[in-house]
Amino acid sequence: MKTGKIVKVSGPLIIAEGMADSKMYDVVHVSDKKLIGEIIELRGDRASIQVYEETSGLGPGEGVYSTGEPLSVELAPGLIEGIYDGIQRPLSRLREMAGDRIERGVYLPAVDHEKKWEFKPCVSAGTRVSAGAVLGTVQENELILHKIMVPNGVEGAVKEIKSGAFTVDETVAVVACADGDRQLTMLQKWPVRRGRPYLEKMAPVEPLITGQRVIDTLFPIAKGGVAAVPGPFGSGKTVVQHQLAKWADADIIVYVGCGERGNEMTDVLNEFPALTDPRSGQPLMKRTVLIANTSDMPVAAREASIYTGITIAEYFRDMGYSVAIMADSTSRWAEALREMSGRLEEMPGEEGYPAYLSSRLAEFYERAGKVKVLGQPDTEGAITAIGAVSPPGGDLSEPVSQATLRIVKVFWGLSASLAYKRHFPAVDWLTSYSLYADRLSDWYGEHVSDNWVSLRGACMRILQEEAQLNEIVRLVGMDALSPANRLTMETAKSIREDYLHQNAFHEVDTYSSLKKQEYMLRCILEFDRLANEALDKNVDIEDILELPIREQIGRAKYIPESDMNRFELLLGEIKKQILALDDQGGEF
Repeated sequence: MKTGKIVKVSGPLIIAEGMADSKMYDVVHVSDKKLIGEIIELRGDRASIQVYEETSGLGPGEGVYSTGEPLSVELAPGLIEGIYDGIQRPLSRLREMAGDRIERGVYLPAVDHEKKWEFKPCVSAGTRVSAGAVLGTVQENELILHKIMVPNGVEGAVKEIKSGAFTVDETVAVVACADGDRQLTMLQKWPVRRGRPYLEKMAPVEPLITGQRVIDTLFPIAKGGVAAVPGPFGSGKTVVQHQLAKWADADIIVYVGCGERGNEMTDVLNEFPALTDPRSGQPLMKRTVLIANTSDMPVAAREASIYTGITIAEYFRDMGYSVAIMADSTSRWAEALREMSGRLEEMPGEEGYPAYLSSRLAEFYERAGKVKVLGQPDTEGAITAIGAVSPPGGDLSEPVSQATLRIVKVFWGLSASLAYKRHFPAVDWLTSYSLYADRLSDWYGEHVSDNWVSLRGACMRILQEEAQLNEIVRLVGMDALSPANRLTMETAKSIREDYLHQNAFHEVDTYSSLKKQEYMLRCILEFDRLANEALDKNVDIEDILELPIREQIGRAKYIPESDMNRFELLLGEIKKQILALDDQGGEF
């Protein structure tokens, strides 16, 4: 039904009149080309519409057709392994239909409506159900059991429940509600700008294990937590997020490439199917959803891509899964907000960003968290949100970085100087922080080691002492330091180069379990402790630093997870070699 006509075209922004009956965030089809747009401002009978496709060739007088519904995503079996654009169009199937360059107005539903899925019911007729309750399951692939849940707003007794192979549009259950019978399918639709409801939000108490030593040891993130990865160009933000997507112990990964370069998304598409999930032995894509909105795609769709990603994450959270969503990068999302705000002629805030930048960022990050899900009182789900921030010139005082830091509890600040030295991950241990570290201490003590907190504290202390001693070294040189201070500098160097430095492309070093991290740290700190005792017995610092065991400590990162007993041998060898120097100072 035609509801209005175009009066102005300004890039991705279109002004249409005759839209008095429309609502904010309604989806519209623009012109006879059926370009998808969304109403973002209403003034009288005029609506401002952001169009998610190229608007060249449009002109005043062309029709605007309202759907009367907000921008929504399809939630059903078939999401996993999917590759979508910012408004959930399936890119792989669109390519088959339209070629490498997708034409305007081409549209396919997000999930395959023709494919049949084997539905196994979990409830019987007569069972009373409410929103979020599980009606049945579909084995989506080898890793993911897809739960078919009662949609929001439905409550009543199950009148009929089916079993067998069905498409997502076919009825699998009938529920007798107060206002009549509701026929339920395996397909749900949910507006992307509204968070899915839950029973209760809980405090996160369990870490998201990433296998990245600088993160797990020094700056951990909780399951259900939020983190920011800011850093200048070339500092490794995307590689850090790739590593987290590959190795984090989340059940589902939602990776949003928001305004990223096409070659970076190509790397993801090529790598993930080839990588083996360390927990299951299956390809990583079998628990991944990709949303690719590259920098050459229409700018308006960048804003939608973040909301599309978090809504899909919430859907899997409601099944009881732990989901990690990677947003790369929120800065380009904020730039899209700034461009649309400018075209709307809104009053600009700092550096031209809209005044509501902080609230929009908070809306996104606040949808993360650990929750008890609706309809399943004994089931918990979690969304961990990790957003990359790309401050121009690496300036963390710019608005997007500052607004993000006020919201997140983990800050992995990437350093250009570390990246220049080829130290990756280039997380600066002097500026980064995690507000979850103390809360997670009990978990580490129970599941890893009673000494974990003391090891972490000793590691941070040595790195901070090194930063202070560096000032003296720059002024008067290393020779001016006392033997104990020289040992501190060498231990700090070992922590930096042998422990915090990690090779993402090495088969063994790319991932370290918590047990291996504890062993590696124990080796470095045990050498430091015994060497300090040797110095107290007047052993020469040069003799200590020339011990061959130091090279073995440096290569401990390449010990496979299957050969952990070598660490016990290494600890014994450390003690043996330092004790052999006691002829200068007596017994230990």
